[in-house]
Amino acid sequence: MHPITNQRNEEEWQSEQGSTISNRPHNYKKEEAEPWQDNSNRHSPRPHKEQYRPQQQDYESESFNTSDRPNKSDNNDGWQTVGKPSRQTHKVPKDNWNSYKRPADEQQYSNDVEVGARVEPSQDELADLSRACEKLWDLDLNRLVPGKDYEIDCGEGKKVYQKQDMAQGCLFTWVSDDVFRKPTYARFLSLLDNYNPHQGSKEVVTSEEKQEQASFIEEISRTAPIKYLHKFLVSKGITSGSLQDFKRLLTSLWFDLYSRCGTSGSSSAFEHVFVGEIKQSSEVSGFHNWLQFYLEEVKGNIDYQGYIFPRRRGSIADSETQLLTIQFEWNGVLKSVSSTLVGVSPEFEIALYTLCFFVGQEDNHIQIGPYAVNIKCYRLGNQIGSVFPIADS
Repeated sequence: MHPITNQRNEEEWQSEQGSTISNRPHNYKKEEAEPWQDNSNRHSPRPHKEQYRPQQQDYESESFNTSDRPNKSDNNDGWQTVGKPSRQTHKVPKDNWNSYKRPADEQQYSNDVEVGARVEPSQDELADLSRACEKLWDLDLNRLVPGKDYEIDCGEGKKVYQKQDMAQGCLFTWVSDDVFRKPTYARFLSLLDNYNPHQGSKEVVTSEEKQEQASFIEEISRTAPIKYLHKFLVSKGITSGSLQDFKRLLTSLWFDLYSRCGTSGSSSAFEHVFVGEIKQSSEVSGFHNWLQFYLEEVKGNIDYQGYIFPRRRGSIADSETQLLTIQFEWNGVLKSVSSTLVGVSPEFEIALYTLCFFVGQEDNHIQIGPYAVNIKCYRLGNQIGSVFPIADS
């Protein structure tokens, strides 16, 4: 298992942003019960190049047929196949997603994870960001296991400049439906459809969406990685010991809207990093989350085109790799190179990127599990402009 290395800097920030970007660390203080049919415990995405023809129904689900690929004139369960072959029936469980929009007093959360002193940062961890990030990796109790919880097919490798599609099928072969029932995963997934992907479009956040944000922050605050993050930031004097203050800090950091490319209220750290945006120059910007990739692949919005060859010879992506650099088209727009951590939990990524933002620099060379990683962190004033992993060569 080897990491796949980026070939160039993904984000052309100096030319992209209208705001001044500071790389200096700083203190930051501020103020659906839907029916679905459980046909299988393994969910496979549809082929990338199918065109979706939605049918009227009272719940959201993605499903497709296991039969051989039909010809173009066949209509198969609302989908028309024009390219890569399909695999097996798939529906994404969305049992509780609508309930996440309900008022705070109607929310039900998981019990706090009991990990005792393990969430207390040591002096070595407080002095060494890499050690702290390694601790977060160890505390990610919800991280998935390749081959057990999901399976990927990396296809063939390519150079960034190569145009041909080197993947015959989807990146994800299947994902267990148990993944969608994990509370932090489910609440994270419910947030992904709250955004307009076009970078120049002003976002409108409803009261229900604000409740979804609050519910997500509350849920992850009960997990080990976020508990560790809180204690770490308290030790550094970045936030107070008040859990409510800490949750307000996380909510503001990730969900507050700001201006990107001249349009006020058009972007946020969460949208850019996890959901992705499409620039007016017809480029995909951000989009570094594997769950968003999976859901968009299921919907037929993504054409996976292969992984990017690493600089280091002998490092080949396989089904066990959890740090990937890939190429894909999203809604017909190319993302020539994108890196993502596959199978990690939402709480781990929030904790990792928040930690690097507050106590790190633009380049943060760390070790997490078997991977040597550079967490690139770009700032827009007091906000996260972008943050993503790159495999160190």
